[in-house]
Amino acid sequence: MKIHEQRQEDAWIFRIDGRLDSNTAPELESTVFLAIEKGARRMVIDFEALAYISSAGLRVILKTAKDLKRLDGRLVLCAMQDYVREVFEISGFDTFLAIVPTTGEALRQVSRPPG
Repeated sequence: MKIHEQRQEDAWIFRIDGRLDSNTAPELESTVFLAIEKGARRMVIDFEALAYISSAGLRVILKTAKDLKRLDGRLVLCAMQDYVREVFEISGFDTFLAIVPTTGEALRQVSRPPG
């Protein structure tokens, strides 16, 4: 897995390339939490190049969303392939996480005030 990190205005964008599973989830977790420690409150995770996500990957996404919410921040997920989106739907994560089709839409949503 590769994580491409970018900042655009006050949003942090993480593009995940490869597999997000029990072997790679700790890397994503440490990357996003370091960003939170540095002050990230608006975060976009781009899944366009994600080939697979396991329950370990879902756990990191859930923890990130909870931590950002506690800090009055915001997480928006975007550009999911159909099979990745299906994992979020089956797990029910799509009912409480913002998931949009494009990075542009994610940036617009993450910039809106929470609520």
